Amino acid sequence: QVQLVESGGGLVQPGGSLRLSCAASGFRFSRAIMSWYSQAPGKERELVAQILTDYVTLYGDSAKGRFTISRDNSENMVYLQMNSLKPEDTADYYCNAKVDMQLYWGQGTQVAVSS
Repeated sequence: QVQLVESGGGLVQPGGSLRLSCAASGFRFSRAIMSWYSQAPGKERELVAQILTDYVTLYGDSAKGRFTISRDNSENMVYLQMNSLKPEDTADYYCNAKVDMQLYWGQGTQVAVSS
């Protein structure tokens, strides 16, 4: 049974930082492309960051220079370090795994950036 469990969301002031975590189980994590997506109210879900099996990373335009994705294959974890947060970063953040031609999603964690 595949599970992706996100944590680390919350309320933070503009300019602050958060670290999101995603605990994965039920599949061969080292073979998965892992991604973080965000979905703001009334908007479509969009790619924030992606890390490939060879640790190559890709970022959406809004995340470049501020966010860092990383993975720990020994712990089946993927992280999103978010710095210099802006009010427009407010969204639900979802962990995504692509492995063996299957896509899996977590339940999401809320991030709110407000003073």
